[in-house]
Amino acid sequence: MATSNPRRSNWRYPLLLILVVLLAAGWSGLWYYAAGQAQQTIEGWRAREAAGGRVYACASQTVGGYPFRIEVECERPSAQFRAIQPALELKTAGVLVAAQIYQPNLLIAEFKGPLTVAEAGQPPSLIANWTLGRSSVRGTPISPERVSLEFDGAVLERVNSSNRDVLLRAQHIELHGRLAEGSVRDNPVIEVALRVDAASAPVIHPAAADAIDADVAARLRGLHDFAPKPWAARFREIQAAGGRIDITQARVRQGDILAVGSGSLALNASGRLEGQLRVTVAGLDIFLEKIGAQRIVQNSPAVDRLAGALDRLSPGLGQAARQQAGANLSAGINMLGEQTTLEGRRAITLPLRFTDGAAFLGPIPIGNTPALF
Repeated sequence: MATSNPRRSNWRYPLLLILVVLLAAGWSGLWYYAAGQAQQTIEGWRAREAAGGRVYACASQTVGGYPFRIEVECERPSAQFRAIQPALELKTAGVLVAAQIYQPNLLIAEFKGPLTVAEAGQPPSLIANWTLGRSSVRGTPISPERVSLEFDGAVLERVNSSNRDVLLRAQHIELHGRLAEGSVRDNPVIEVALRVDAASAPVIHPAAADAIDADVAARLRGLHDFAPKPWAARFREIQAAGGRIDITQARVRQGDILAVGSGSLALNASGRLEGQLRVTVAGLDIFLEKIGAQRIVQNSPAVDRLAGALDRLSPGLGQAARQQAGANLSAGINMLGEQTTLEGRRAITLPLRFTDGAAFLGPIPIGNTPALF
């Protein structure tokens, strides 16, 4: 009858214990090495950003998350953008950045609001807050491959003395960007996707007071690299390289108004938008009423010139022509556009043009966009 070897049994458990201790020590060493590498990466990113006039700091910074995560918590972070004149300073309550030790190239961050924006040394002029704010970065902060931002319950306010005006309110905002072509250092092409749910901006325009849902996908071409530089210089670089924004798909809904479109936009030598989108709109009459298109057309320079000429022929004739131009607006648009259907509804397809920053829906001027440099 076989019997167990007492000497072998006596050594088995101590050997297992030693193996467990060695594994724990090795894992601990790996974690502390990875934590040190994370600190070095953060410091390298800060130095790179500082070279472009963007200085980031924390009131206090801690590293934790042992044993399976690396967490870097920054209390009361601030960012100074010194390349902008006047210089801007951003502050928020806190940021927590985490990565799994077995997946260090995926960084997940959570942001604590509110975020304040102010000229250096001045009270805040903008305040943003949210119920949940987070981001993810695949790659490294120095060489990102994919970046995502998400905010729930977002509110952006403009501060004027003791008053606050809500510039933007949104139930949900998502912004995703990825490197589609090239590399971070050599002619990158960036693919961007934006989704906005239940957004309103009544201060910017009364037509934006009702909730808007939007999904936009685009590609940005013309960047030389991601080297630190002010945005004005970056937009000049895009213009000089003949770059453009290709809007591959856009869908916007506000109540009974639904619009989809695509096209390309570029920048002219003055930094203003040029280009055209082909847009299909259902509920166009409602949209024209919301933006006050009749009043815009009646007061347009072309109608002013025509009305003045008619008044010289017969006083009062110009005012009648002005009123008639506004009254016939919808009929004229329907004649100029292409009749179609959109998601089972009657719709019209027409161009949305940008000429030196001025936007025209068909022949109707609907606003101006600012110069980007």
